[in-house]
Amino acid sequence: MNLAFIPSPSTGVIHLGPIPLRGYAFCIIIGVFVAVWYGNKRWVARGGSAGTVADIAVWAVPFGLVGGRLYHVITDYELYFSSGRDWVDAFKIWEGGLGIWGAVALGAVGAWIGCRRRGIPLPAWADTLAPGLAFAQAIGRWGNWFNQELYGKPTHLPWALKISEGPDRAAGTYHPTFLYESLWCVGVGLLVIWADRRFKLGHGRAFALYVASYCVGRGWIEYMRVDDAHHILGLRLNDWTALIMFLLAVAYFVISSKLRPGREEIVEPAAVDAAGGAEAAAAEEAEDTGDHSDGSEDGVGVGAGKKDSQAAADEPGAVKAEAKAENG
Repeated sequence: MNLAFIPSPSTGVIHLGPIPLRGYAFCIIIGVFVAVWYGNKRWVARGGSAGTVADIAVWAVPFGLVGGRLYHVITDYELYFSSGRDWVDAFKIWEGGLGIWGAVALGAVGAWIGCRRRGIPLPAWADTLAPGLAFAQAIGRWGNWFNQELYGKPTHLPWALKISEGPDRAAGTYHPTFLYESLWCVGVGLLVIWADRRFKLGHGRAFALYVASYCVGRGWIEYMRVDDAHHILGLRLNDWTALIMFLLAVAYFVISSKLRPGREEIVEPAAVDAAGGAEAAAAEEAEDTGDHSDGSEDGVGVGAGKKDSQAAADEPGAVKAEAKAENG
């Protein structure tokens, strides 16, 4: 008997009057907010304009949600299109089911559109957002806790997750793989932040590091899960996906380091132009103010010079008058 365990919520929905607040959706929303907020801080620190990350996220987030849902529905099609299933459930995203692989792939398409509209290099934007994405995943994984899904093998460890009986699950205590992945994602985010500060990663390499390091953790966490999944050569489909994405990310990191070493000096040309214009306007205003002051001072100096010249001009006349008086 397991005396210590992590309890699961009795329900994944809280009703605020007639409005249902679903834990899964709430975790996704909070994760997106954290990613955009932290990404904006990193973007501004690199010389970009505040708000640019959010503007591009307007494109990336919807594309990412659609991509994540498509990946889940395609890879688990039997949950929606097999006998006795209702295909309409494929659209019920609030009940869970987002594949991070599809979310990143199609989200990148949306981000590319947003970056192109703003004249911004996609790799620089992806580097800026990378740790925030890891933190967003860490938060989003708690949606699985609300839905009592995607847990691991049975265990009696003190941190085991208690699952109640449901239509597709048996009551018991299981490995909290949602918690393992959440903690792993926090570690990935911190790793990317450290490496980016230490090595000045650029041209998409911070994002590649995020993908590669996430895949390492996802591989062993996926292996622990007991939910139904397609297997290829004895491995779950998501294990193969993680392996392929890991190899692609490492290859990109190595090739990019050789072809484009260093980091982009300018991430948002429009921000640099705006800053340069503001500096030029300030300098012109300061110059105008300085000319006016100098002119006033010059006026005083010219006036004083005229008085001195007049005095100098009057001085010989005074000497002549004195000489005449003496002679008379």
